[in-house]
Amino acid sequence: MLDATDLTDQDAPRALGRARARVLSVLRDAQTPLSAAEVAAATGLHVSTARFHLEHLVADDLASREVEERTTPGRRRVLYGPSVAGRGVRSYELLSEVLSGVVESLGRAGRDAGSLRRAGAEWGRHLVQRPAPSQRLSDDEAIRRLTRMLSEIGFAPKVDQDGGALAVALRQCPFREVAVRHPDVVCELHHGLIDGALNQLGSTWRTTSLLPWVDPSRCVARLDPGAHQVGDRDPA
Repeated sequence: MLDATDLTDQDAPRALGRARARVLSVLRDAQTPLSAAEVAAATGLHVSTARFHLEHLVADDLASREVEERTTPGRRRVLYGPSVAGRGVRSYELLSEVLSGVVESLGRAGRDAGSLRRAGAEWGRHLVQRPAPSQRLSDDEAIRRLTRMLSEIGFAPKVDQDGGALAVALRQCPFREVAVRHPDVVCELHHGLIDGALNQLGSTWRTTSLLPWVDPSRCVARLDPGAHQVGDRDPA
């Protein structure tokens, strides 16, 4: 049986170490580019160590480097941010599998948001780590398993409370090149992927909105409890 890691591209870069992943997470969460000193302060690393990891992220095309523009005298700082075109993990094999299913269904259902979400939901149910037949997952465990699935595919997710809802920031799109050109298709698949996984886990959380490109490297899905979505069914 395939899992999410089987469907990522074979030439994807190896996993980052814990410290370097933390540095990249700080860059992705920041609203503006950061200096090595600011990254060091946020991660607890020595500034030289932070700079070492930042330069490796730049070399791997996961971060960008720029020199600060100044209108006043003084030394210009080197600033780092997440790379918009960074390689990250690319899951084109998974995308082609999903799109193949969509193409097969077009003659029956037509190309609409519902059919795209249903196709994504089928893969979400397939890829997530499902519970044992007698196991009932807590909401926290369901969200952990959803986050793990999204991480394995390459989304670099981060979950935050948003009032009574959850905001799931997808900080790295593994289908970026396709999603930029066809957000109406790819984002509906992502919407379904999340909801299919949650449905399989027996969770009542569902996606009520998915906002593409809220900044150049991040999309945000909003989850609310108890919102029925297209493609829901009783977990197998």
